[in-house]
Amino acid sequence: MKRSAVFRFSRAPVLGAALALGVLATGSTLAAALDGEVLGGGAPVANATVTLWAASAGAPKQLAQTTTGTNGSFTLNALDAADKETSLYLVARGGRSAADKTNSDNPAIALMTVVGAKPPARVTINEFTTIASVWTHNQFIDGTAIKGSPLALRIAAGNVPNFVDLETGGYGVTIQDALNSSQTPTMANLATLGTILAGCTTQVTAEACAKLFAAATPPTGVVPTDTLTAVEAIARYPWYHADKIFALLDAFYPVPSGKKMRLTPYMPYLTFAPNAWVFPLKFAGGGNSGGGKLMIDSQGNAWVGNNFLVGAQNQSILWDGNLSKFAPNGKPLSPMTTGFTGGGLSGVGFGLAIDAQDNVWVGGYASQNIARFDNAGKPLSPPEGWTVNGQLGEMQGIIVTRTGDIWAVDEGKGQIVHLPKGDPAQAHIYCQNATSDPLKNPCGLVSPFHLAIDDQDRIWVSNNIGSAVIRFNVSDPTKVEKFEAGYGGSGMAIDSQGNVWRADRFGSSERGRLKQAEMLAAMVAKGEKEATEVLVHRLSAQKPGYWDGGSVTVLRPDGSKAPFSPVTGKGLAGPWAVAVDGNDNVWVSNLDSDSTGIVQLCGVRAENCPPGMKTGDAISPQGGYVGGGMQQLVDIDIGPAGDVWVTNNWDIDAAAFGQASEALSTRGAGQGVVVFYGMAKPVKTPLIGPPRAP
Repeated sequence: MKRSAVFRFSRAPVLGAALALGVLATGSTLAAALDGEVLGGGAPVANATVTLWAASAGAPKQLAQTTTGTNGSFTLNALDAADKETSLYLVARGGRSAADKTNSDNPAIALMTVVGAKPPARVTINEFTTIASVWTHNQFIDGTAIKGSPLALRIAAGNVPNFVDLETGGYGVTIQDALNSSQTPTMANLATLGTILAGCTTQVTAEACAKLFAAATPPTGVVPTDTLTAVEAIARYPWYHADKIFALLDAFYPVPSGKKMRLTPYMPYLTFAPNAWVFPLKFAGGGNSGGGKLMIDSQGNAWVGNNFLVGAQNQSILWDGNLSKFAPNGKPLSPMTTGFTGGGLSGVGFGLAIDAQDNVWVGGYASQNIARFDNAGKPLSPPEGWTVNGQLGEMQGIIVTRTGDIWAVDEGKGQIVHLPKGDPAQAHIYCQNATSDPLKNPCGLVSPFHLAIDDQDRIWVSNNIGSAVIRFNVSDPTKVEKFEAGYGGSGMAIDSQGNVWRADRFGSSERGRLKQAEMLAAMVAKGEKEATEVLVHRLSAQKPGYWDGGSVTVLRPDGSKAPFSPVTGKGLAGPWAVAVDGNDNVWVSNLDSDSTGIVQLCGVRAENCPPGMKTGDAISPQGGYVGGGMQQLVDIDIGPAGDVWVTNNWDIDAAAFGQASEALSTRGAGQGVVVFYGMAKPVKTPLIGPPRAP
């Protein structure tokens, strides 16, 4: 078998032909046998105990067990039943790597490969497969036990091959593609951590494993006992002592005298320490261009409303994008260049929602309408969309309630649109302004941008201009309440206890107020293009901090500010959107620059935060989680397997304002979505109301 170029060590050939393993769709017994090999540092691991497990919503079930031969090979006779709802995985423990010079078995070896419901013909278990399996299953793994819902396990297992080839143990297809290999640090992150693990599996020094366990000890103080528990500790707290773990690269594989490169089992390795051990991947296609709002349906597919068209010289004043759909493993499911079209849709901003039947509702910013698509991407709205007799302007946020009602905000005309039970024929419009002065809106709506509903059927609305958050009960939208927040309101989310977390693009300082005033003046004097230039240029220049950056305002259920509000600093350079995970921890995107990451904040249930942290503290490292080819972000959302998705909205500002060279004139729109794996407590999707457990 051809060796992947990633390995430096040689190994003996595997004996015997590769036998296929099949799982009948009806949930019958496993066919024949499963062949594979265990590698440590690229070399065969002899005398390792290999166990085949079936994961499900209950305790995992052992199906078979064997021991590797001298060449690291094994054959498992899987004689027990494997239900179709299970996900199969293998764990190798103990043994001795051929690269180990101690001449003794290594009890610290514990490696894993998750193969899912349909394993390949043969399987490799090594450091790469362990990292990929643990990160994708981070929310469902404890030691050697994996447990979760069938959907979550299917999604997690389906993402392992994005990182690693299950047959060879080398790099998978996605991590090697043009978007990820040389464009992001993810490949080097994986190779570096794999190399550090190999230092223990091959015992490059007598103290290698002890050093790994010490560096990987999490803030809970529980010291890992093998390579698998070490990887799990790093995955759960990827920001904790990331530099100390990186330092093991030099301790285990120093540059030999007279040489320039380290002799490592995996390449390429990092030159600089990461701020966190994360492995984000980027995906594109499906008509995605300048992605705005993102929502995840009941099967974990991600839907994205696009500002722009693929390949066009997109301009800030012309939004003409369509609708994209990505499978949970990042594969585009919508037409490659155009995305899903029709139904009157043109130019989506921050308006996209999914109902309980997995229909997709879209607010048309450029098309000034509301459109609906089924889950296959077929438009269900008429060719002109629903315009409520031409009364709609530039639509932004849109939500679905538990009763099936649709509520949306009209940023252009400063009004609220209600479709009872999703019926456009029964549409009502509230808060209409009879004057040309936006400050005289009867409900205090000034460029309303987003909205969210709590468990008391109260809708909270975020104003793009001004500092107000507006609230009304669905029973009477004319009775509004007004609460103060920061400046330049954007996305918002409500946690399980009814607290509202609102992104303030310009922050809460006097400097933020002046930026907003400048944007408003540009809008009044010169129009939308100039106002957008002010917005983007000011945001891209911001840095985290009370005076120089954005903020997150937290309003309690009664509308009063939480004692720790506003949240500033902590990587909040230009916050745009907010998501709350199943632990009530809070995730924030930044439309700032490609060097600004996503931010994770400790939420109201501080018992779900790392030890010593309180509500409002940053869990993510300084600057947030970075990498993965992120550009200027808009939305952030959480899937059923705990994966965090973000949309790249803008790339080169000058191109979107017609100020770039011809060669760069199509680079205004951001490209692709970026996924951080297994980092958030999963939520039930589609998200309707506050987050709920799956």
